[in-house]
Amino acid sequence: MLLTKVFLNLKKSRIYYFLIFLCTILLGILSRKIFFIPLWIGDSLYAVMIYFLVRIFFPTRKAFIIALFSLLLCYCIEFLQLYEAEWIVELRKTLFGRYVLGQGFLWSDILAYTFGIIFIFLIEKFTLKYKIHETGFRFK
Repeated sequence: MLLTKVFLNLKKSRIYYFLIFLCTILLGILSRKIFFIPLWIGDSLYAVMIYFLVRIFFPTRKAFIIALFSLLLCYCIEFLQLYEAEWIVELRKTLFGRYVLGQGFLWSDILAYTFGIIFIFLIEKFTLKYKIHETGFRFK
């Protein structure tokens, strides 16, 4: 009985994180289409999207660990843009490569990713009240 309840909470939270992940993608794409929104907003939303993607796979981990891992992943992707082998340059010319791998290294992206991760970490910590070991959540 208890195991079933924990499993349902786990599944439910993954579904919620997946829906938030999809909404974040939509907001990120819209942020690039609206001319008066600064580019760093889209970069911050990219980091938020990575946060929720990691959250989908590790819904029971503490938010701080998820934030650190997500930030490290964002930094790795950004620093990977300094690598310019022929195969990865060709991959970056595709839609997938452009959106996921980016096109060029910028220190401002590192700052935007940091801002996005800190922002979503604080939002999650202050708006969600966790039960036993963060296996489920409910709004305050």
